[in-house]
Amino acid sequence: MKRRAAVMGLTAATVGTAAGFGSGARAATQDRRGVTRDRQGVTQDRRAGTGAGAGAPVDLVFDPDAYAESTLTIKDTGGVAHEVAYRFYKVASYVAKPVDAAYQSLNVSVPVRIDGTTVDATGAPILLANGIGGYMPSSVANNTGIVASGMGGGTSRQALALAAGYVVVEPGARGRTLVDASGVHYGTAPAVIVDLKAAVRYLKFNRGRVPGDVRRIVSSGVSAGGALSALLGASGDSPLYDPYLKAIGATDASDAIFAAGAWCPIIDLEHADMAYEWCWGANLLSGGAQVDQTVSGELKAAYAEHLASLGLRAKGFGALTARNLDAYLLRTHLEPSATRYLAALPDADRAVYLAANPFITWSGGGSGGRATFSWDGFLTHVGARKKNAPSFDGFTLATPENNLFGTGTTKARHFTLYSLRHESGDSARLDADIPGKLDLMNPMHHLVENLNRSRAKHWWIRLGTKDTDTSLSIAGNLSARLTSLGDDVDTAYYWDAGHGADQDPGAFVEWIGKVSGYRPQL
Repeated sequence: MKRRAAVMGLTAATVGTAAGFGSGARAATQDRRGVTRDRQGVTQDRRAGTGAGAGAPVDLVFDPDAYAESTLTIKDTGGVAHEVAYRFYKVASYVAKPVDAAYQSLNVSVPVRIDGTTVDATGAPILLANGIGGYMPSSVANNTGIVASGMGGGTSRQALALAAGYVVVEPGARGRTLVDASGVHYGTAPAVIVDLKAAVRYLKFNRGRVPGDVRRIVSSGVSAGGALSALLGASGDSPLYDPYLKAIGATDASDAIFAAGAWCPIIDLEHADMAYEWCWGANLLSGGAQVDQTVSGELKAAYAEHLASLGLRAKGFGALTARNLDAYLLRTHLEPSATRYLAALPDADRAVYLAANPFITWSGGGSGGRATFSWDGFLTHVGARKKNAPSFDGFTLATPENNLFGTGTTKARHFTLYSLRHESGDSARLDADIPGKLDLMNPMHHLVENLNRSRAKHWWIRLGTKDTDTSLSIAGNLSARLTSLGDDVDTAYYWDAGHGADQDPGAFVEWIGKVSGYRPQL
């Protein structure tokens, strides 16, 4: 029976298959030698430790026959509509001992026909697209198709990837606001990254059963989701997470991914207050008020020591310090961003913009010019800052990040000595588990303090130049470190764009094809 429904502003026709619309997992039997055989004849030797996962739970075997087939009309970034038929799989849980299966589940979408042409996605890259925001819980359990609409109502990068012939996986994950009946918070750090790692392990455990190339998993996410995408890329196969993964029954497989896409990633939380004041300390709040200048000044001063500890270097600048970081951001990211924006404008529109923004000097004629400006001029142009001081470890424990580091029946905790001692005195000490959890939640730990050789080697980093949700230096530091490590890094700032902007989703999909060596279908 067919039914038609509006899916995120796009048209979809859904047909249930004879196989049914199941969980995506099936039972298996085990013979006396310890060899497991599923109903499709796939053999897993528990003694061998092969890609199937030695000792992995047999109830996490993906069923390639349990899907519903849908047809979706997807507009590409040029406005051209494409008819995409795809198989939609629902996996009830990607771990054997879920804490909350409503969040610890995932969906898999596999294209089979694009504009009437049959597609074989067996060797296609896999886009692992998380929908996490604010470190909140994210569930896909009730979804009946791919998330087809992105922020702002445009086509989602998941749908664009599907139309390019890629496999798309949308995982759910626990988040900071989840509380059980006894008042225990069960989604605080590091639950969300542990869940995403478990989802990757599930896919790799099911290599050969899950469609797509599990060696070419590319993650994506925005804001906190961008931070987690970067963390997933930086921390692949780190043993720090093993006890948490074991506790939820994650499969015995790798959680390293191939590439990471991070939009406006909110990372380095333990230093984010310092970075914010270094960047936006001189800017007023939206109502015109100034933040506490003593607090702002102390945090800004502390950022210099943190930068020195990172040991960042950039071509043409040498060591990045509090004295040249602004010049690095200007020359490497901000001026090129303004140049791209202004060069793309018609001559008349460019002249109007430059007249309204005299802080920019446009050198050269017409579209071949180049934008230059001062750091102070840029800050004035951006205008109001979004957050008070401190921005992340709030004195009153009211920020989302305070909640992220809650534990047990304690909803929120301080995670920096600065804020803790401001409230509790100079002798106060952070709870003993906080430093370890900060390491678990910060990709920079795996890129600087404990360099991870199993990290992703391909990176896509994006944010808006008017994004005051965190410091512009946060993504700049991440990009600088990855570049110095020799990784393939594609970083761009969107001129005059705010938080969550994505101005080149089609380019991201093409980039996946380029770095994975897979030719997109469109």
